Amino acid sequence: MTEKQEKILKSALQLFAQEGYHATSTSKVAKHAGVSEGLIFRHFENKEGLLDAIIIEGEERSQALFSDIIFTSDAEELIQKTLDMMLSVSLNPDEFEFWKLQYKIKWETERYGEHKMEPLLLALTNAFSKLSYESPEMEAMNLLIIIDGLATRLALQKGFEAEPIITFLKRKYKG
Repeated sequence: MTEKQEKILKSALQLFAQEGYHATSTSKVAKHAGVSEGLIFRHFENKEGLLDAIIIEGEERSQALFSDIIFTSDAEELIQKTLDMMLSVSLNPDEFEFWKLQYKIKWETERYGEHKMEPLLLALTNAFSKLSYESPEMEAMNLLIIIDGLATRLALQKGFEAEPIITFLKRKYKG
């Protein structure tokens, strides 16, 4: 991806999240990115193409976040790494801002993209199964819902501290 394409996507993500997807025009994105509107159309075809590219970037970043986790063979370590992932995102301002904006866009456009969580769900289910939990899939789903709730809380509640909850969860899931 070129530097200009990255600027366009970053501008679109910021404006879609701040002003709303439906309220943001491609001309506004172009002005914010410092490019011509024609360049947006050349690279992304239309506003929907911009949204698709933003969602694909989120999916790619999800895969990168999950890659180290899903290939962990030790069940307890896999669960701990899942929780560490949430903590590291919450403590990294650039990553946090990216995911906060992704969430805002998903809420507005009603495009959750649950399929991107499938590799992590399967890995967690396997981990809970190895640890002899009664309902491994439900336990894995429960943990992902908790993480999703934490992400929402972080995005919406100023000053919310995720670390105490994550520490609690790490103790809960430690053998």
